[in-house]
Amino acid sequence: MAKKQKEKIPDITIEELGEKEYVEPEPVKVVVDTILEEDKIIATENAEHVYEPGYYGKQLGSRLELSLVEALLLLKRGRIRVLSKSKQITFQELYDHATALDKRFPHKYRVYEDLRERGLLVRTGFKFGCDYRVYERGVQLKKGPKSAKEHTKWIVFCVPEDFTMSFQELSRSVRLAHNIRARMLWAIVDNEGDVTFYQITRHKP
Repeated sequence: MAKKQKEKIPDITIEELGEKEYVEPEPVKVVVDTILEEDKIIATENAEHVYEPGYYGKQLGSRLELSLVEALLLLKRGRIRVLSKSKQITFQELYDHATALDKRFPHKYRVYEDLRERGLLVRTGFKFGCDYRVYERGVQLKKGPKSAKEHTKWIVFCVPEDFTMSFQELSRSVRLAHNIRARMLWAIVDNEGDVTFYQITRHKP
């Protein structure tokens, strides 16, 4: 988004998102071995130590599929090992692999890490046409009827500071958030890797 436009958009308050004060809920008891499969990381044993706490990945029968952003953060925190062709790979090797697959990955990872450091539950936003769905602190994933607090609170788009778009595209994004009763956040990643969140809302005259 162009800098001139950024100055006109009110940034979201830190009180809403929460301060960055991540602390592991408990010491890591089991470091889970996972396998790299192109754009996913797979855990088949001890997957429960990855899925909770924090609701990382997607459970598919006996296996847990992690996205590359999820896996990198878990690898950084020492909760998983990642193997490729029976060889353990490093954080930097996995990061480089992910960046080769998706040129937007560096910005998406920085935003994901920032949100997780605030203690927020973050899930993919692919089916909603955004990068992430974000829930309030303390929300637990569950199926069936949900209270208002248990629904998605924000949908997040990750962009570099020199990003530009048309007003028509911006309008579609705002309507998307409105349709699912969420708030729309633009996560702007600057050249130093710092993230600033801007909230755009719809107002009727």
